[in-house]
Amino acid sequence: MKTEKIKCLGCGALVENSIGEAHKYIGAKQGCWDLYSEVLAKEFNEYKYFEHTNRLTVDTYAIQHPGLPGKQSIQSVNIHLISLYIVLVENLNSREATKMIGKILEKKPEFVWLDPPVPNGKITIIDVLKAKNKEEHQEIVKEWAKDVFACWYLKHKQTIEKNVEFYCKKHLNKK
Repeated sequence: MKTEKIKCLGCGALVENSIGEAHKYIGAKQGCWDLYSEVLAKEFNEYKYFEHTNRLTVDTYAIQHPGLPGKQSIQSVNIHLISLYIVLVENLNSREATKMIGKILEKKPEFVWLDPPVPNGKITIIDVLKAKNKEEHQEIVKEWAKDVFACWYLKHKQTIEKNVEFYCKKHLNKK
């Protein structure tokens, strides 16, 4: 029996029409959230957790599923964009990005809503699930992160750089 496919609100991928509500502020359809959960399980169990790729997975999924304007979704998108900037532009490792996120959140930042780019990337969680092994998984996640971040960066470069400057530069300049 074939299950009906529906378009995910965030990434636009055709996913199973699973029973359940969209994530509270991420805005992913339940079928897409199920696929994301499958990827996370694979990263932690089968691939024995590799921090750098997991950081990219979490950040990329969050910005590709920005939800609707609200305090949590606004903070989520901005924080994950900063994290991806730290990793992809500043070339710092994921551990540094995670530490930076923690420091920023301690300051209780006030961010603004950023309208999602259209398209919001060409690669989705479905493509990540096609990986046949750990190495291929890492490569696809890296390309996915670059793809989706580039869409956001093209549209919101000034705001992203302003946020990085305001919240991170004194830490980044120590390197």
